[in-house]
Amino acid sequence: MKKSLLKVVLFALFVLFLATACQSPDSPPPSSMETHSPIQTSSVEQPSAAEPDPSSQGRTLTLAIGGESSDGYDPTLGWGRYGSPLFQSTLLRRDADLNIVNDLATKYTVSEDRLVWTVDIRTDARFSDGQPLTARDVAFTYNQAAKSGGLTDLSILDQAIAVDEDTVELRLKQPASTFVNRLISLGIVPEHAYGEGYARKPIGSGPYQLVQWDEGQQLIVEPNPYYYGEKPQFDRIVFLFTSEDAAFAAAKAGQVQVVSVPPALGKQTLAGMHVLPVQSIDNRGIMFPYVPDTGEKDEEGNPIGNNVTSDLAIRRAINYVIDRKALVEGVLEGFGAPAYGPADFVPWWEPESAIQDADPQTAQQILQEGGWQDTNGDGILEKGDLQASFTLVYPASDSTRQSLALAVADMVKAIGIQIELRGASWDEIETLMHSNAVLFGWGSHDQTEMYNLYHSSMRGNGWYNTGFYANEQVDTYLDLAMGAPSEEEALVYWRAAQWDKKGVGFTAKGDAAWAWLVNLQHVFFVSDCLDVGKQQIQPHGHGWPITYNITEWKWTCK
Repeated sequence: MKKSLLKVVLFALFVLFLATACQSPDSPPPSSMETHSPIQTSSVEQPSAAEPDPSSQGRTLTLAIGGESSDGYDPTLGWGRYGSPLFQSTLLRRDADLNIVNDLATKYTVSEDRLVWTVDIRTDARFSDGQPLTARDVAFTYNQAAKSGGLTDLSILDQAIAVDEDTVELRLKQPASTFVNRLISLGIVPEHAYGEGYARKPIGSGPYQLVQWDEGQQLIVEPNPYYYGEKPQFDRIVFLFTSEDAAFAAAKAGQVQVVSVPPALGKQTLAGMHVLPVQSIDNRGIMFPYVPDTGEKDEEGNPIGNNVTSDLAIRRAINYVIDRKALVEGVLEGFGAPAYGPADFVPWWEPESAIQDADPQTAQQILQEGGWQDTNGDGILEKGDLQASFTLVYPASDSTRQSLALAVADMVKAIGIQIELRGASWDEIETLMHSNAVLFGWGSHDQTEMYNLYHSSMRGNGWYNTGFYANEQVDTYLDLAMGAPSEEEALVYWRAAQWDKKGVGFTAKGDAAWAWLVNLQHVFFVSDCLDVGKQQIQPHGHGWPITYNITEWKWTCK
């Protein structure tokens, strides 16, 4: 697709930002618990308290960065699952370079059989109501999250037990190297103050406490006076929940200090503010139904399989002909990067899975070798009685995905593949996603997402592996990764599942189960007087990922 046409598409369709339909990941089936002894230890110095910056005292920040949670702010139901719950603190956290460091935990050990995680917690933590945070609160939080079955997936947890005031055991049903991500993302709630209504009036041990929430309008927070970590530099933060147009207008008027904007607005200028593009693994890609249509249906009666996209030559040719850089420039206005997998740029990414794309010659050769020819001269390839034509579904409410879908359809047309586009609601997509290509978006700091998208055991499980992808060797790599002793030791297997350099992988060089397209940059305008510190590679846009280091934010003007 010509860049100019892409721009026409873009301007015709105003970009919505940060929309998706992520569901909670499920975990592998349980196994029995065994005896253990500690073998893995992590111990990091606690953060030191800092004196407030005088220039920030008494100052209110106003942010228009979206992220209102209609379900409230209960971590046991899913709040904070992408990290940074703000009101609550977590056992561990990721720093700016995604390294795992302690938060509430002072150290943790993992048993030799990797079934028991023993966590020592700091003894000076208090909730915002002044009550001490103990191991009992940690155990309660984990057991409650497992029981609730919310978006924070703890189905792998067998039981959490408080051993003493500052030690908790998290006992698993089976080993999982990714369990460390639960320690990073699950905010701890107070047993004494938890109950119906908690989600709308949360009490936690995080840096800020919620003081007022006018749903659909604003949310006001103030520092938690008992917070054990670095003291926040601002006395009040107001989160505005308003339309993108209204938020941008407020920024123009100097009424907000941070505003998130769609890429289309990223090249504008605002007096007193600078643009801050933040790299993310918030990606967009096309999921292909991997199996042919044999008449099989899921439990709800929705059809499974597609005779065109189940052909490897079709999937690989599409991957090679797509010009990802043109998508970034034309649809995202340059605020993004080409995507070749579900987790580009993070430590568990396999860089050699990337391909040389925008290559119609290779794509045509793949199709020819796969038996696809234009036998009737209508510009669309055939293979026997089958036409190289299928439907790509996208959420009609998301104009970025619509623009990407239009551009891809134009690109593949040049090699004789016809894509019919269909905008639909998420409810409709749920009935179509096993038999039609879908333009999805993912992106997490938790490797479990990769497992859920590609392991055969997850075929048809909610929104995961909706194309019914299955490869026995990929399953083996994913299982080895999940069962590895640590996140570090699992890396080699996560990478091999993408491309093992021997001919196996779920990415374009292998089974090409998806055609990943772009990784978004999250675009913000930030006051010239505000230093938001070093931003980490952000996950998918739920919540407020830019606030992960809120205690480091400083006002730099007099």
